[in-house]
Amino acid sequence: MRKVIVLSALVLLTACGGNRVGRGNTQSATGEISSACLAADRAAANSALCGCAQAAANQTLRGSDMSRAASFFGDPDRAQEARTADDSSTEAFWQRYQSFVDQSRAMCG
Repeated sequence: MRKVIVLSALVLLTACGGNRVGRGNTQSATGEISSACLAADRAAANSALCGCAQAAANQTLRGSDMSRAASFFGDPDRAQEARTADDSSTEAFWQRYQSFVDQSRAMCG
């Protein structure tokens, strides 16, 4: 299952790597998601891509959600734990996280 989570993170990064990054101010967005994206040292990661992902996070995630989502870049097992959790607050977070993933694909892909 860890491979599935890692693959999902890579797909998110790759999906955000299209030519539409320059729309708006997405290239300069900075924050926890952008920093975690760059620190993950994945081949597809660059400042434009990670800035775009941050801009999507700014639109879809709460402040505390960003910290949690950023932790997924370094520890994909945390994403699996959140996805399979059986409490309402974590389930609500997962719904917001999925919205972030969808928004990232739409904005950056």
